[in-house]
Amino acid sequence: MKRTLPLTLTMFVLAQQAQATDFFDDSKAVIKMRNFYINSDYRDSATPAQKAANQSYQSEWGQAFQLEFSSGYTPGLIGFGLDALGMLAVRLDSSSGKHGNPTGSSYGGVVFPSDGDHAVDDMSSLGLTGKVKISSTELKLGTLVPKLPVIFSNDGRLLPQTWQGTQITSAEIKDLTLIAGQIDEVKGRNSTNNESMSIAGANNAATGRFSNKFIYAGGDYKPNKNLTLQYYHGHLKDFYKQNFFGLIHNIEIGAGILTSDLRYFRSTDDGANSYNPEYFTTGYYGDGRLKGKVDNNLYSGLFTYSVAGSSFGLGYEVSEGQSDFPYLNQGDGPTTYTITEMQIQKFVRAGEKSWQARYSFDFAKVGLPGASAGVVYVKGNDINTLASSDSSEWERDITLSYVVQSGPFKGLGFIWKNAMIRNNIPNNRQQDENRVIVNYQFALF
Repeated sequence: MKRTLPLTLTMFVLAQQAQATDFFDDSKAVIKMRNFYINSDYRDSATPAQKAANQSYQSEWGQAFQLEFSSGYTPGLIGFGLDALGMLAVRLDSSSGKHGNPTGSSYGGVVFPSDGDHAVDDMSSLGLTGKVKISSTELKLGTLVPKLPVIFSNDGRLLPQTWQGTQITSAEIKDLTLIAGQIDEVKGRNSTNNESMSIAGANNAATGRFSNKFIYAGGDYKPNKNLTLQYYHGHLKDFYKQNFFGLIHNIEIGAGILTSDLRYFRSTDDGANSYNPEYFTTGYYGDGRLKGKVDNNLYSGLFTYSVAGSSFGLGYEVSEGQSDFPYLNQGDGPTTYTITEMQIQKFVRAGEKSWQARYSFDFAKVGLPGASAGVVYVKGNDINTLASSDSSEWERDITLSYVVQSGPFKGLGFIWKNAMIRNNIPNNRQQDENRVIVNYQFALF
């Protein structure tokens, strides 16, 4: 209800100025189509209860259609506009034995929402965003898809994760972009419902604790073309406060470019998370306690050298403190802005120290434009668990992709992603996963 009046006012102004040339001439509409298949094969290290609740094999296949409309702005000192995001996903293959939600919990399965213990036939949603622009400052109200260090929309399934709230972006100062906003609700990647926000440890669907207020602000400063400095603050009421500092620097070395990506997150408790066990997060707090208040420092650095179509990367990350690294997590597949955000794991447990090596190649350098391949390996050690202070985990990801460069199917993209994870963490499962994705889009106008 809080957004009804401003959005209605925006719509009224748009209707009054429907003849405005800029509003229509600068409008764009794109249809994106995605065919998505995923299967997950769980190996050993599962307790009998886990096997019964989570199944040993999960897979789903679906087709998505996504219409993105973005208007121009009405003329004048204050410009008004409207964006729309319409999404539809159709189930092509699934069953109660492969859906990944045998208990029928409200969080849904691997790709689709649940109807009891099986996937729904389809899911759809519509998001509207009113926008106002003055000079180089833009205000958006409604459906948002932010990709910022403290709030990052997940797009790892058929449909993207979306958020409901308000965001203002300003580029009035040269080389400086400032962003601030407030989020009230989120819609998961396998859901059609907006819901409140939470973090790991408190996000149980039936008895968990949630918040309807996430505030964020920060900016990117580019003093020159090779250097970007970042600062962002995020605050989920009654759960945590988080400050992020980032630096990205490019320098030519020989025939290639070395990119340095340095990141630091400082996360602390807020409100009820400080004292109420129902709001506690996950981690290791000694004396057999696996839940408590947010307390985490996350340091990381990733160094990538790119030359002649090849990219070689080495990275290191330390998760310091009693809690795991906190992030917005309703239990339905979130994404973090960390260098260890992998296909399956995140490597941000309490005490965890991880290193990584990665390599990718652009086959355009050998006469096959549109084709690329990459592999990433991450190993995490020193994880604090009940069993020891030296538990470990690793993940290896492989990606192959090709985008048609010409002809009637120009832009048609194919991706195969394979992941393998192993660990010696009690009650954690081993997993192999494959994803096959076909993307295509075309402009309506």
